[in-house]
Amino acid sequence: MIEPRSTISGSKDLEVRKTKHLFLKLKALSDEVRVWVDQHPNWSNLTKSIAMKWLNEGLEDRCITRDINWGVSVPRPGFEGKVFYVWFDAPIGYISATKEWGIENSQDWETWWLDTENTKYVQFMAKDNLPFHTIMFPAMILGTRENWKLADEIKGFNWLTYYSGKFSTSAKRGVFLDQALSLLPADYWRYSLLSMIPETADSAFTWELLQVKVNKELADTFGNFVNRTLKFATNNFGETVPEGGSFGEREQELENNCKHLVNKYCDSLRNTEFRKAIEALYSLWAVGNQYIDERAPWKLIKGKREEAAQVTRTCINLIRIYALVCYPIIPFSSVKVFEALHLSNTDRMTKISESVNFDVLHPGHPIKLIPPLFKKLEEKEILEFSVKFVRN
Repeated sequence: MIEPRSTISGSKDLEVRKTKHLFLKLKALSDEVRVWVDQHPNWSNLTKSIAMKWLNEGLEDRCITRDINWGVSVPRPGFEGKVFYVWFDAPIGYISATKEWGIENSQDWETWWLDTENTKYVQFMAKDNLPFHTIMFPAMILGTRENWKLADEIKGFNWLTYYSGKFSTSAKRGVFLDQALSLLPADYWRYSLLSMIPETADSAFTWELLQVKVNKELADTFGNFVNRTLKFATNNFGETVPEGGSFGEREQELENNCKHLVNKYCDSLRNTEFRKAIEALYSLWAVGNQYIDERAPWKLIKGKREEAAQVTRTCINLIRIYALVCYPIIPFSSVKVFEALHLSNTDRMTKISESVNFDVLHPGHPIKLIPPLFKKLEEKEILEFSVKFVRN
């Protein structure tokens, strides 16, 4: 340190104190950690590159205790007044929290951590936490010489920026969870943030982009399809799925497109590629809007009532598919659709991969019109948010 001094008093009078600390022998575990990292070739480039950077630069033994007055005390004679370094202690909490939950709820927690063959373990985090989860925590587990479950996948994310700057609580830059939920419902944020998620590079959050996601994608594409289908159905056929017409070539094309997009969506979720999942979901909504625009039941009703009934029935079944597929992303909105379609608990539990079925809601099944699922964001609101949450 050059000219060290106290930031509180400005004093340059230094007192050297000797202290004793515990260290994790990372250096001795380096080869084992490298073997473990090499066993995961499908990790993202970000995760892999950070892990390999640490390994290639050479691991050094890491101090795991601190001389501070808050934290988990070190249960060892001679280390009174010391606590564990947070990134030594915190990962152990993943296991101990699971154990505490298991005991409180009379659940078997051990299989989560000791059944290494039948448990899939995925971690999600920002890139600054990757060294602790690709190097330090695995070394701790490997060093125990016990058969604890190690992560199968570690999903690292880049930075989500706020008007070209990092989100910062200390600088009061950005909007944070408690504030966000006071402004808009959770589903607005869940969908929008997943569509902006910084998976392969830094990405930007702006209020203007949020407005596009809510207005164009949630309200105009998904919400409008649900609303106009149910409104047309209840106005023209009452509060039940209409009878008449038969599944034709255009409906079969729609079914094929839906199966393709649902498979793409499921594969993306399984691979933790969330942007691709959102793209597939939006495309799924789009094919429904294209279908109803082409088939135009509001025109068919004037002279081809049975055909109009068949198109309406197809769209109602498509709404069911949408609600099932959307549930992991916008669960609160999906539940509203479940209720509008009077879906049973069994049907609500249908696997997403098996959701594409246009013959579930038969003629006579009850339905009801519900208020619009999403409220569009006005320019005035966006301006207010921008002013309230200053872009430092």
